Amino acid sequence: MSLESVVAQSHVIVCCGSGGVGKTTTAAVIALHAALQGRKTVVVTIDPARRLADALGLDGLTNEPAQIPGLPEGSGEMWAMMLDTKATFDGLVRRYASDSKQTEQILENSFYRNISTSLSGTQEYMASEKLYELAIESDYDLVVVDTPPTRNALDFLEAPRRLAKFLDHRIYKVLMLPTRGIVKAVNVAAQTLLRSISKVVGSEVIADAIAFFGAFEGMEQGFKERAAEVDSLLSQPDTAFILIASPHADTMAEAQFFAARLRELKITVRALIINRMQPRFGAISQTNLPNHKPEEFAERYAGTAIGEQYQCLAEAQHLARGEQKHVLGLAQELAPAPVVQVPVQGFEVSNMATLQMLGQAMFDTEVTSEP
Repeated sequence: MSLESVVAQSHVIVCCGSGGVGKTTTAAVIALHAALQGRKTVVVTIDPARRLADALGLDGLTNEPAQIPGLPEGSGEMWAMMLDTKATFDGLVRRYASDSKQTEQILENSFYRNISTSLSGTQEYMASEKLYELAIESDYDLVVVDTPPTRNALDFLEAPRRLAKFLDHRIYKVLMLPTRGIVKAVNVAAQTLLRSISKVVGSEVIADAIAFFGAFEGMEQGFKERAAEVDSLLSQPDTAFILIASPHADTMAEAQFFAARLRELKITVRALIINRMQPRFGAISQTNLPNHKPEEFAERYAGTAIGEQYQCLAEAQHLARGEQKHVLGLAQELAPAPVVQVPVQGFEVSNMATLQMLGQAMFDTEVTSEP
C-alpha cells in the first residue's frame, strides 16, 4: 500500500493533526494530485484561517466551492471552499422546515442566531453536514477535509451521534412539548430555575429560547436521520483518515494523541505524512556510519572551508537521525499504514505552481511501512 493507492481508492479523505504541521497545505496537495489524475476533487477547510486560500494563491474562499483555474490540459477539476457554520446551519433549517413561515421564525430568532455561530459543537456538526453534502449530494470524485488545528479537531466525527443523542434526551422532549410552551410544561422547581436564569441572562433571552424550541418542533426527525447518514459516511471503507505531523518531539506527541483518539473511535489511519523532514544527505543508518564520518573530517580540516562543510554535514545528519527516532515509534504503531517523509523544501507554497512542486516531492517520496 502507498499514499498513491490510498488516494486513488478513496472517495473521502480526512486530514487530521495538530496545528503548524502543514495539514492544510497537505490537504490541498492531495486534492490537486487527484485532479491531475483526471478526477473531480474538492478540498474543504474547517479552519477559519486563510491558510487554504493562501496555499492556492487566492484572495479568499466562501461556503460554496470555487473552481481552481490553471490546471494542465487533460486534468480533472479542483474546487475549494471554507466552512461557514451559520450558512450551513441556515441551509439545514431551510431543508427541514415544513414551510417558509417556520423557516422565517427560526432564522430571525435571536437565540438561533447566537447558537448557530457560538454554541459548543455547532461548528463540528456543520462540518460533518458539509462533508456529507459534498460527498453524497454532489458529483465530486474525491472530497478532502482539512480539520481544525486543535485537540478537538476530531470532535466532528462524534458530532452526528451527539446530536442524535440530544434529540432523544428526555430534557429535549420536555422542551419540545407541543403548543403548551416550555413554562407550562415544566414543574414549579424548573420554573423557579428559569426565573433565576432570567435574572442572569435576561428574560428576553429565555423568551427567545422558548420561541426557538417552539419553532423547531417537527424538524428533529430530519436532523436525526441526517446525523445517522453522516455517521455512516465516516465509517465507509472508501473514507480514509490521513495523519499529518512534523518530526519534532512535541508534534509527534500530538500525532500520537490523534492516533489514540482515532483508535478509540475504531478508525484506522490509512497513511502517515511527516512534513519538513531534515534531508538525509546520504545513508545515515548505524551500519553505514563507520564509512561516513563527517565529524572526523570536520576535525581534521578544522579552520578550513572544507572543514566547515563537513561540520554542517555532521550536524545535518545528527538532526536527521534524531528526527528518525521521533518518527519510528508512531510509524510502527500505525503499521502497515504507509509513511511518507517529505523533505523540507526551499520554497514557500503560495500558488498552484509551488503547490504542484510540493506534490511532486510528496508523491515521489519513497513510501514504506517504517521510516
